[in-house]
Amino acid sequence: MSLFWRIFLLNAVVLLAATMLLLLGPVTVSTPVLFTEALILGGGLAAMLIANAALLRVGLAPLDRLTRAMTTTDLLRPGPRPAVAGNDGIAELIATFNSMLDRLEAERGRSAARALSAQEDERRRIAQELHDEVGQTLTAVLLDLKRVAGHAPPGVRDDLRQVQETTRGSLDEIRRIARRLRPGVLEELGLISALTALVTEIPDRSGLSVRRRFDTDLPDLGEEAELVLYRVAQEAITNTARHARARHLEIALERTSSGVELRIRDDGRGFDGTTEGAGILGMRERALLIGADFAVGPAPSGGTEVLLSVPARLRGAAA
Repeated sequence: MSLFWRIFLLNAVVLLAATMLLLLGPVTVSTPVLFTEALILGGGLAAMLIANAALLRVGLAPLDRLTRAMTTTDLLRPGPRPAVAGNDGIAELIATFNSMLDRLEAERGRSAARALSAQEDERRRIAQELHDEVGQTLTAVLLDLKRVAGHAPPGVRDDLRQVQETTRGSLDEIRRIARRLRPGVLEELGLISALTALVTEIPDRSGLSVRRRFDTDLPDLGEEAELVLYRVAQEAITNTARHARARHLEIALERTSSGVELRIRDDGRGFDGTTEGAGILGMRERALLIGADFAVGPAPSGGTEVLLSVPARLRGAAA
């Protein structure tokens, strides 16, 4: 039965019952209306309105649940679907909404995968250009400065050596940026070594004291999941070093019954959760890409905690 006919018949039943009471019952209306008759009619009207409201509330309850689901659904935080309930029309509407959510989440996942793949390709290209072009140019400049300094007067020689040190520092910084853009150590030595190198590259000027704990017997995750773990850790550590004003940082990678869990905590100024910047949104998208659970919020002892739970790759799955 459609929603229109359901509501129409409910109202028809109420009105028919009121009409039969007036025609067949002892209730009469005088002219002018007596006080007792007005009370009886008013009570009957109130009873009809209450019954009608109760019937409509029951009939439209699934629509209320669907409305709440529509206003609270976030494609970056997939949750349970509304239960398919109610009459045929409402049940079909809820089922259609759930199907639409499935299609939207699938399309968002494909779009995020394409965007993140393009981002990684661009990072590799930039890293390669920094290493091959800028790095080699600065290396040539260093060699020229060394050759010129060997023939320069003593006063000029000291200035040239100072320029050499500045150039060497710039070359080291470019190499560090290239390593962050393209984590070659992740491909060559694995996730643990890559996370260790990431921690050791935290600038001394940040003042962070880092404690790390990495399990070595990790399950098979796959290259894509390992890259997501690395990028999430990289973004979280960068946010802590730049914005958290923290003194201590803890990073842990532990094996769980379903996969691995990455946990990063700091004792900085904390995260209120009201707004999420592009970095956190990017971490959420990466987590969704591999079916991982991502959460960010206040740490138990203050500061901020980033938690990423990655399921292990099924045995026999493609890399």
